[in-house]
Amino acid sequence: MQCQRSSTTGIEQSKNEQLPQRIADLCEIAKELTFHMARHTFATTLTLANNVPIETVSKMLGHTDIKTTQHYAKLLDTRVGSDMKKLQEKLEITKAQSGLSNEIEKHQSETL
Repeated sequence: MQCQRSSTTGIEQSKNEQLPQRIADLCEIAKELTFHMARHTFATTLTLANNVPIETVSKMLGHTDIKTTQHYAKLLDTRVGSDMKKLQEKLEITKAQSGLSNEIEKHQSETL
């Protein structure tokens, strides 16, 4: 499914803008929810925080400039920490594998 920006009539746009509040009412959420909040939550919590590429999110939101989408990505400081942890784990595995390779080579040269 490809998302495309389409022109909407005032009635359709009005319905879209009312939908988040209708959902809030059904879920008994006292806070006023807006269409902008729904888009923002979709971009940050549902997509970017779950490793959906920023280029994909940009397309889903109908942004013509990825800089607009990067605004959402700046809010995900927790992502930096988790990405750094993953990198550290990979480096430790690589280091351990390298050490093992050195030990194997050393053992092979001693037996020859």
